[in-house]
Amino acid sequence: MKDTLLDIVKHTHALGFLNLVKIVSDTKETTIESMADDRSVIMKGKFHKPIGIEGTFGMPQLNKLDILLKVPEYKDSAKITVSTRNKEGVDYPTGLHFENANGDFKNDYRFMNAEIIEEKLKSVKFRGVNWDIEFEPGMAAVTRLSYQVQANSEETSFVAKTDGTDLKFYFGDHSTHAGEFIFQPGVSGTLDKNWAWPVAQVLQILKLAESSTVKMHLSNEGALQLTVDSGIGEYQFILPAQSK
Repeated sequence: MKDTLLDIVKHTHALGFLNLVKIVSDTKETTIESMADDRSVIMKGKFHKPIGIEGTFGMPQLNKLDILLKVPEYKDSAKITVSTRNKEGVDYPTGLHFENANGDFKNDYRFMNAEIIEEKLKSVKFRGVNWDIEFEPGMAAVTRLSYQVQANSEETSFVAKTDGTDLKFYFGDHSTHAGEFIFQPGVSGTLDKNWAWPVAQVLQILKLAESSTVKMHLSNEGALQLTVDSGIGEYQFILPAQSK
């Protein structure tokens, strides 16, 4: 349970722009959804195994859950159990109960009920596109992107285009300060439109490649997807294009 909760926090709250998640879970599968407040990122995921909680519920205030998971009292032999309430003979998950090994340090984390999370996190339909370019970016490419972000700190977005078989990222324009570099050489497919992507969000997700498998998918129709497999679950981060 704790490893799964840590995985959820790592792929939402820790990124800095996903603060509320929706969980739909039964005995066969568990899915997760989230969305940035400005709708710049839509996240949909599925765990490799059911998490052992049945029902639909929201997980708000992920900063509080993050703190509880890091409290030293809960580091070893902590008991994390699911709180429920019974309504018309059906048990509904209401939260998590944290208790240390000695039973003298306790906390409760409250879930958001299904009706409220459905209203707050209405699903955004992604119609699907043809991916023109797909590859696994390496950490060297992510590091180079980080350098460009520092050098162009005034830019909130970048443009991705192909130059021959090189995928290049462009910052700014040559009327002022500007930067560009090859993010991935040897790609097949073409990106020739002036679509832009949010720098901070893309970089934060790509940094997950330090400990997870990350795949990048780009479409000339105006979509970017980063698929992250943590070993516990697979998360799809979908970023609609911005006009530059």
